[in-house]
Amino acid sequence: MTTLLKHPARIASLLLCTSLACSGAQAQGTARPDLEGVWSNASLTNLTRRSGIETLVVTAQEAQAIAARIPIGGIEGGFDEDDGVNNTPEAGGEDFGARAYNHFWVDPGSNLALVKGEYRTSYIVNPENGQVPRLENPTTDFQRTNFGSRYVTGIGNADGPEALPLSERCILSEGKAGPAMQSGLYNNNYEFVQTDDYVMINVEQMHDARIIPIFDSPEAARANRRPSVLQQYMGDSVGWYEEGALVVETINVNPQQMQQSSTAITKKGKVTERFIRYSESEIVYRFTVEDSDLYSQPWTAELSFHATEGQLYEYACHEGNYSMPGTLAGARRLEAEQK
Repeated sequence: MTTLLKHPARIASLLLCTSLACSGAQAQGTARPDLEGVWSNASLTNLTRRSGIETLVVTAQEAQAIAARIPIGGIEGGFDEDDGVNNTPEAGGEDFGARAYNHFWVDPGSNLALVKGEYRTSYIVNPENGQVPRLENPTTDFQRTNFGSRYVTGIGNADGPEALPLSERCILSEGKAGPAMQSGLYNNNYEFVQTDDYVMINVEQMHDARIIPIFDSPEAARANRRPSVLQQYMGDSVGWYEEGALVVETINVNPQQMQQSSTAITKKGKVTERFIRYSESEIVYRFTVEDSDLYSQPWTAELSFHATEGQLYEYACHEGNYSMPGTLAGARRLEAEQK
């Protein structure tokens, strides 16, 4: 009850469901799906399909076999392999930097993504090959920057605070905050809160909060966009309800965020998300990315959020704020030694 008192919108939603005797299946047919609660999209499925896998949907047995071959987090080595021994390579050794985490910190899920009762081998459902249809020669000067190698090597640009990626600066979790919202190594939980005028999605990692204004129609939503000069993290999102789904359309995402995102878009790009309450324990989440400057065609991905018990806890990033000064001080020391 203490938790509910903190969320009067949730109480109203629960009362509405009680009065209508609603369930997830019934909510699917209403104009406004009930999305409230705490959900997780954790899975070992990637945005794109792994090499050697031909189909989008596999059996439960095939899913287990595929999952067993996937290195946790996509990176091999350095885990406590449940034998009480931390196998992270020693500093200075040949394999140093191969892995910075052990099992205690990593929680990406234990199986492939389960969507509408099907095990999926990629989030991408269109194109059918499960790959992002990137242009061979992009018609834009948009610069993609991949900071994933820092997880593997610990090495990256440390010229100044701005050179470090947003996640390391505790500003934003690019892959989870959206658009679009995908799973990762850990902290794959989200809290949805609905009112008459807004939907708020509280992202566990970096405690990002997407606050999406809701309008009566797509036309009204687009007419109330923010000035284009405001290039916000997570973009300019507006929403409406349509055929039992929450539809969220996002443009004008901060370029720095999109340079580090797996769902990159330029100023011309758009991400359209659809949230459907598929059942009492599942929200089907589908998003389409459109940007003719980066992609040869629009592409669509689909995954699910599954209900989870409990509540979100604070995600403490850079406890004590020692990480940023330590990183920059270490870089200056290396520069001095090289001189």
